[in-house]
Amino acid sequence: MIDASRSAKAGMGRRINTIMQTCFFAISGVLPREEAIAQIKKAIEKTYGKKGAELVRMNFEAVDQTLPTSTRSRSRPRRPHARAPPVVPAKAPDFVQHVTAMMLAGKGDVLPVSAFPIDGTWPTATTQWEKRNIAIEIPVWDEKLCIQCNKCAMVCPHAAIRAKVYEPALLATAPATYKSIDYRAPEFKGMKYTIQVAPEDCTGCNLCAVVCPAKDKGNPRHKALDMTPQVPLREAERENFKFFLDLPEPDRTKLKIDVKGSQFLQPLFEFSGACAGCGETPYIKLATQLFGDRMLIANATGCSSIYGGNLPTTPYTVNRDGRGPAWANSLFEDNAEFGLGMRLALDKQGEHAAELVKELGGLIGDELVSGILTADQGTEQGIAHQRERVVALKARLAGVDGLPARRLLDIADYLVKKSLWIIGGDGWAYDIGYGGLDHVLAMGRNVNILVLDTEVYSNTGGQASKSTPIGAVAKFAMAGKSSGKKDLAMMAIAYGNVYVAKIAFGAKDAQTVKAFQEAESYDGPSLILAYSHCIAHGYDLSLGLEQQKLAADSGYWPLFRWDPRRLAEGLPGLVLDSSAPKVDVGKFMANETRFRMLDKTNPERAKMLLDLERHEVATRWAIYENLARGADPIAAVAAAQTTPKAN
Repeated sequence: MIDASRSAKAGMGRRINTIMQTCFFAISGVLPREEAIAQIKKAIEKTYGKKGAELVRMNFEAVDQTLPTSTRSRSRPRRPHARAPPVVPAKAPDFVQHVTAMMLAGKGDVLPVSAFPIDGTWPTATTQWEKRNIAIEIPVWDEKLCIQCNKCAMVCPHAAIRAKVYEPALLATAPATYKSIDYRAPEFKGMKYTIQVAPEDCTGCNLCAVVCPAKDKGNPRHKALDMTPQVPLREAERENFKFFLDLPEPDRTKLKIDVKGSQFLQPLFEFSGACAGCGETPYIKLATQLFGDRMLIANATGCSSIYGGNLPTTPYTVNRDGRGPAWANSLFEDNAEFGLGMRLALDKQGEHAAELVKELGGLIGDELVSGILTADQGTEQGIAHQRERVVALKARLAGVDGLPARRLLDIADYLVKKSLWIIGGDGWAYDIGYGGLDHVLAMGRNVNILVLDTEVYSNTGGQASKSTPIGAVAKFAMAGKSSGKKDLAMMAIAYGNVYVAKIAFGAKDAQTVKAFQEAESYDGPSLILAYSHCIAHGYDLSLGLEQQKLAADSGYWPLFRWDPRRLAEGLPGLVLDSSAPKVDVGKFMANETRFRMLDKTNPERAKMLLDLERHEVATRWAIYENLARGADPIAAVAAAQTTPKAN
């Protein structure tokens, strides 16, 4: 029996090959134990030596800790009357009980074809029934220290920690261990506030505890969120989370939508199977909080399609009104065109519904017709009012004979503004799907494009993409990539009518929220490039937020928003949201294995490529700085070419 958690503390995390090799040779007798361990360490040095002494040391420590933390166990016969707990709870929907549960139990191959939806659609809101229960430690909230910033909920990759405000009277039936405090801000004066974790859905990634700014002055190591062993807390926190979910959601029309306010909105993307600490999923989760109840998503193949639509469960969910994102995955190479087709269909359906409203005006009533056709849907209040009008419209059409009335009943919901998002990774956006993405940007239609930029084909093993930076080692770039990263932002800015933002939630969360709001409100194509830390970068993802901040501070990933609407007001189109580089980019690169590997195998080339990257950073910053001063894109690029090159 191997104590995997203690072995993992050597720094190896979930990588078990070294541990299992040690166990095999210890119990097999193929070689004397000491000789076998010596040979394992020799192989470790040969395999990992080029990746650095620290990685070798961690593997050695894992070997040394494996046997002392292991115990011998004798197998026992299974008791005939023993029953395993149900795969899903009895209250789960019928489809989850009879199809999803079978697949979760590994028996999907016995399901008949007739068990599956005939049109290929698949129910959403199903990850809530799949309790992976994988976290060794989960965050525990100290309500006395909490400053109610909601940053923990913002960074959580799995929507496993949440914030809520509610009436004090609702605590009458709360479990004994449920925690709450008075809400301190004026917009919900007199209400209670809670931060709650889902113990069986948390992955223990530690990002919430890292981002928490509230510390105990007497003991700075103690924060408002501390990671604590999960097992003793599991049952009580399970009941607390159930009670928390049953509390009413706040009225979204009354919320101020900033970092704090956005996290009071229900996430409609939850408990995905993405890597613990994933840098992509917080962006998707945020988008569903802001727009998810009227959101349609065209998703390129890649990580986001695997954790976004993988069977048997799907993380996209619905609110209490039954509204949530509609999601579909297309091919790697044509997702942008797929999303454009969805936009054209939405526009046509809305246009046809408006025509029918006019045609049936005498039946509907002039006031309602005018309200529907002239509605301002630029705010949450405006959308809520339009939904009320559509409900009234349906009530007036109920039971009315005639094809126009029946047709309008079918498509009346298209009179409410829909939010169309085209989502994918950098392999899709910069490489395989770039031709389609460029075509869609040029069409000028109202689409929102979210690029989850990990700078590598992470889903297929870490190949180089045109987003991969200078000096990074990857498959097909083992000597370190020598060409610069494609500047997709500048290529989009050159069109003149595309909203463009570069964001990194770990560097500036307020700018991230603002960019999403501006992009969605822009009546035209918008492109958000979202820096996403990734397991392929070769470091502990609990440090992902710090690395994102370093990316911005070094100028490696400058934060900005380009908004064509500013040009119409006589202002520079670009707003720089990060300051001039104040940290050498080498410090950012030194934290990641993808850069450090080259320094071990070819230090001379690594130094040369680092100098090239320094020049790239300086040139790129000069371009954006010139744009922020009001230069047009061509002049900004020309001026930046005069930047002195590094030696």
